[in-house]
Amino acid sequence: MNPLGITLTIVVFYLFSELHSRRRVFYTNPVLLSILTIVFIIHWAGIPYGSYMDSAVILKFLLGPAVVSLAVPVYRGREMIVTYARGISLGVITGGLVAILSVFYTAKFLGGSGDVLLSIAPKSVTTAIAIEISERLGGIPSLTAVLVILTGILGNAVGVELLNVFGVKDRIARGLAMGVSSHGLGTARIILEDELSGAVSGLAMALNGVFTAVVLPYLIEILK
Repeated sequence: MNPLGITLTIVVFYLFSELHSRRRVFYTNPVLLSILTIVFIIHWAGIPYGSYMDSAVILKFLLGPAVVSLAVPVYRGREMIVTYARGISLGVITGGLVAILSVFYTAKFLGGSGDVLLSIAPKSVTTAIAIEISERLGGIPSLTAVLVILTGILGNAVGVELLNVFGVKDRIARGLAMGVSSHGLGTARIILEDELSGAVSGLAMALNGVFTAVVLPYLIEILK
């Protein structure tokens, strides 16, 4: 197997992680910078995207166990989560609806076509669920995938900083905000700041995926 993809990904991410550890500001976010750098390198070198992905297949495989591992902090924080179960449930429902309605009406106001509106509505849930929802609604799955990834990158890059700017200090609230708004990448960021917030974020990400998958098809009929 060609080691180019996995080597390039690990080296680039390591370098930007070192940079971010020395200068912790949003524009040195290693996820954002790594994606931009790798895109530039494979485009400049004329490397087909399929070849890059084939050579980085191990990292793609490890994504599954990485997501499942989010259950560990959820289990550790289970007592606190049970205590705040009602607030978490309300937060997921409210946050999920705001995530859908805000982008839907913003895109509609800007003149977005019907298939674009259907593609953008599920952008705050994890990629696999969002693509399936988009396909069933009649959206453009590839556009949905791009929007989901951009949402995650944005949340990973500036989500914690925005919570700090607005003075959101409650650990449960911080986790809810990151998990509902920016799914896996947001959860990966907040869990580095605080394990309980990360546990709530992982749980909120999963619950919002289920909530959106169930509610969005009916909600779209009302919004049309």
